[in-house]
Amino acid sequence: MSEPLDQLHDQPQDDWIDEELAEIRQRLSDEDAGIRRIALLDLAELDDEQTIPWYLHALRHDRASEVRQEAARLLAAWETDSVVSALCHALTDNSETVRELAAQSLSEFKQHASGHIILPWAGHAETHVRIAALRALRELRLPESFATAQNNLSHPSPAVRREAVGVLGWLKHNEALPRLAEIANQDEHAEVRRIATGALGYAQDSSVLPALLHALSDDIWQVREEAAHTLGKLRLEGATNALISALNDEYWQVRIHAARSLGKLKAQAATIPLLTTLEHSISNLRKEAALALGEIGNEQAKSGLEIALNDSDPEVRKAVRIALSQLNLQASTQS
Repeated sequence: MSEPLDQLHDQPQDDWIDEELAEIRQRLSDEDAGIRRIALLDLAELDDEQTIPWYLHALRHDRASEVRQEAARLLAAWETDSVVSALCHALTDNSETVRELAAQSLSEFKQHASGHIILPWAGHAETHVRIAALRALRELRLPESFATAQNNLSHPSPAVRREAVGVLGWLKHNEALPRLAEIANQDEHAEVRRIATGALGYAQDSSVLPALLHALSDDIWQVREEAAHTLGKLRLEGATNALISALNDEYWQVRIHAARSLGKLKAQAATIPLLTTLEHSISNLRKEAALALGEIGNEQAKSGLEIALNDSDPEVRKAVRIALSQLNLQASTQS
C-alpha cells in the first residue's frame, strides 16, 4: 500500500483542504492502484498548485507503476524546482514507461532555472538518463550546457551523441561548427550524421560548405536529403552543381529538396535540369520543379511551364500557374 499522505512532512496543511480535496486525498491512499490513479486525474482537474506535493508523493513512493506513470505525466503542468528535481529522479525509475513519461514532461519545460537542475543529469552513468536530460536541455538553450553537450559527442551510444548534437544545434555557437561538420561526415551512425548535417544550418558563412557537399553524397539517403535541405537554407552558391546532380538522386525525397534549394539559390544553371524534372513521373517532383523555376525566373522555362499547364495533377498545375505568374511579373518589371 502507498504511504499515507498525512505522514508526509511536505504535505499542505488541512486548513485549505475543502470537502472535495479531502475525498480525493482519501482515495490517494486507497489499496486499489486504479482508484489512486483516477484520484490523480481528478486532482489535476482542480489545477491547484498547492497539491503538487501529492503528485510528488505518488511519483516517488507509490508502488504501482501505473500511478507513478500518471504522476509523471501530470507534473508537466507545473515547472517548479521540486517538480523538475522529482522528474529527474524518476528517470531512474524501475519502470521504463515511468522513465519515458518523466523524460517527456521534462522536455516540455522552458525555463532556464529548470535547465540548471537538469544539467547534472546529462552526465549520469545510465545512458537512458543522459539521453532524456540532453533532450530536455535542447530547447532551453542554456549556455552552461555547451560543455556538457560537447563531452557527450564522444559517448559510445549513438542516441546520446544525437541528443548532444541537438543541444549544440539549438545553442548555435560558432565554435561548435568544426566538430559538428566532422560528425556530419564521419560518425558511424547515419541518424547522428543526419542530425549533425541539419545542425550546420545555423552557420553564418560558407565554412560548412565542404561538409555539406560531402553529406550530399552520403551512402544514406536521409543524410543526403538533410544536406540538400540545409544547403538551400544557407543559400550557399557553391552548392549549385552538386544540387543539380542531386536532381538525379535515386530517392525522390532528395530530389525534392534539391529542387527547392536550387529555387532558393535562384540558380540559373538549373533551369534546363529542372525542366527535365518537370516531366518526371512523380507529381510532387514536378510541382517542386515548377516552383523552383518560378523562383529562378529564367525566360527559357516559359515554354516548358506552359506545356505543364495541362499536367494531370491539379497541384502541379497550380504550381505552374504560380511560376508563370512570377515570370510574367519579372518580365513586366524589367520592361
